[in-house]
Amino acid sequence: MPAVATHSNEASARATGHPLLSVDNLSVTLSSPRGPVQAVLDVSYRIQAGRTLGVVGESGCGKTMTALALLGQLPATAERSGSIVFEGRDLSRISAEAMRGLLGDRLAMIYQEPMTSLNPVMPVGDQVAEVLVIHRGLTWPQAREAAVGLLAEVRIPAPRERGRSYPHELSGGMRQRVMIATALACRPTLLIADEPTTALDVTIQAQLLELMLELQERLGMAIQFISHNLAAVSEMADEIMVMYAGRIVERADAAALFAAPRHPYTVGLIGTIPDLARRRTRLPMIPGVVPNPARERQGCAFADRCPIAGPECREHEPELRPVATRHEAACFKAVV
Repeated sequence: MPAVATHSNEASARATGHPLLSVDNLSVTLSSPRGPVQAVLDVSYRIQAGRTLGVVGESGCGKTMTALALLGQLPATAERSGSIVFEGRDLSRISAEAMRGLLGDRLAMIYQEPMTSLNPVMPVGDQVAEVLVIHRGLTWPQAREAAVGLLAEVRIPAPRERGRSYPHELSGGMRQRVMIATALACRPTLLIADEPTTALDVTIQAQLLELMLELQERLGMAIQFISHNLAAVSEMADEIMVMYAGRIVERADAAALFAAPRHPYTVGLIGTIPDLARRRTRLPMIPGVVPNPARERQGCAFADRCPIAGPECREHEPELRPVATRHEAACFKAVV
């Protein structure tokens, strides 16, 4: 395997305390037959080197759209505004060529469904090797040998033989490990993991989460971990950002958020986590659905589903504000 390059920018971020990634007032607007749709609204956050930010919420809340905005992979009809600064560079201002140079190198992503992300007619070992050919200038023989080491690093048994396999010949867990190996090939400083354990059984999920934590500890990378699974996020995240209808509705250190959630939506999400100590015939659920972003609305987007909503909640949109030390919530009922 090739020698791992030192990351001077990461070292600088650790030394100065500057965040590796700074996102400010990020908004994404999509075109639709009914007019503009606000998929992401004024989202701001920071990720420090070596730390994990968990991003949680139901499908359609803007989690993945936020990640795609960082990577410049939005639909052609989408409009992005706001600032995205990664390692001191504003990603909203760099050229498409410069962005391609970052992706797979300093900035990498594990996509939600390996079967739609992996090339079905290319051996998985060659797909890992291709990243090293493009970004590190290795020859194909060098890159293929390095890919064997990367597949072994993510605990794929018989990596040389498995590297000759095609995606359909591997299990779901193995395909996801190939995706992780590909993403980590160039030792990125920021890894975005979008629902990396979806559709895997709980044993494989636990193995993959443990693997990601181990690799993070060894490589010192930051992770933006996107999931609707709060139990998985609780294992991974240092800080958690809860999104609803395109906005951040709560943000706090992981321990504080689970100990004392301040937004009713977060309370509802935590309440749906199975508890082995309490036997129930039926798991709790949050009634209703996420509002249609194409329709105009007034007030808090969660008001129609909220058990404590008052008149002010239906008339005004609450702002994200501090409710405790390093804890913010967008709720009129969250008492400071």
